[in-house]
Amino acid sequence: MIKTKNAYLKKLTDKIQMKSVKIGKDLDGSTPPSVFIGRWSYPKVYAGPMMVPEVGDTSIMDTPELWIDEKKTQEDIINYRMNLVRGKQLMKVDELDNPFIEKLQDISLASKSIESEATFKKRPQGSLLSEDSTPHGPSGLIQKFDIDAVKWDKQLEKTFYDTDLKASDAVINLHQKEVPFSAMQKAFSVGAIGTKERRKLVPTRWSITACDSSLANILLKKVRQYPILDTHRVYEFSSLNNYYAVILLPTEWQYEWMEAFIKLIGKEELIFSDYETNEGKKEYSSVGGCFYTCKMSVLDKLAEEKKQAGVIVLREAYSGYVPLGVFNVRENIKYAMNNKYKEFETLKNAVEYVSTKLKIPIHKYIKQSDLLDELLHHKQTTLDIYFKKGKT
Repeated sequence: MIKTKNAYLKKLTDKIQMKSVKIGKDLDGSTPPSVFIGRWSYPKVYAGPMMVPEVGDTSIMDTPELWIDEKKTQEDIINYRMNLVRGKQLMKVDELDNPFIEKLQDISLASKSIESEATFKKRPQGSLLSEDSTPHGPSGLIQKFDIDAVKWDKQLEKTFYDTDLKASDAVINLHQKEVPFSAMQKAFSVGAIGTKERRKLVPTRWSITACDSSLANILLKKVRQYPILDTHRVYEFSSLNNYYAVILLPTEWQYEWMEAFIKLIGKEELIFSDYETNEGKKEYSSVGGCFYTCKMSVLDKLAEEKKQAGVIVLREAYSGYVPLGVFNVRENIKYAMNNKYKEFETLKNAVEYVSTKLKIPIHKYIKQSDLLDELLHHKQTTLDIYFKKGKT
């Protein structure tokens, strides 16, 4: 019996076979720009560039912010990622003056794709498709690595040279200047953001959650000062074999994330959830980075509107879905929040509407939930017989 989301997605990804690009020991191409920092042997980490065996503008391959906008399919995205070749060297996380790390910083701060050359110890092999990372193609230990001259992004360059600026302040500044999340996250990962004494390499997975959390925390401080929404709203969006519904409530900040995986391996219908009250959350979320990236995206819209609200998010992943990393949630929620919303007088009405769009009966979500269940019952809402059946 699978009890955790992590275990379920590991079982799912173990079953999926992907063909990655085949190359020899020498690679002459470009980097989108892209880097990857592993985490398994921390505080030593495997760090290196992600390269494509073709020259020219390859930026689309590692810019998730463009994928939905340009209507890229799941197959398009997988094809991009499987063409990325990961080079790596074992580095100490505080070894920032190493020439190899300096090249990775150059790549991360670059304003466009960079011509690059690499020689590997052995021909790169395999691929990565895991439960918590955006997939990529073959990888190998890098012996020699060179890049062409790099022009840095102006905002990232300014942040790099400001060694008195805290990482959290740098991240919100870059966000306000509309620097793509993926670009600031890469800069954070290679130790190019933050006060001088605290800069170090940060594994890619950790850096994504760190940037999402920093942004969410700062945005929430603002949102807490704004007037509470006076109605219930439902925002929706579907893409990449997912459906998302965001319900905003006329309450102080509270938040629940629920996600269902439907018949991806067999006949399973699994729902995983986590929540935080107005006091916040101390432990790391049981559903992983999705919790933080969704929170950040919703708070970003609330801060823009200068409103405070409670939030319930429901996500369903359908047949054919492949885990592609938390960008999937961040970008889908961003699009949902920018869509026209529907208004409802009560939470019950809002939930009833969302239930017409879901493939799993709503009572199963209510049974799994903490916050939604409490809100529907605590407020003495009289649920119709359809809802009550699910609780017995």
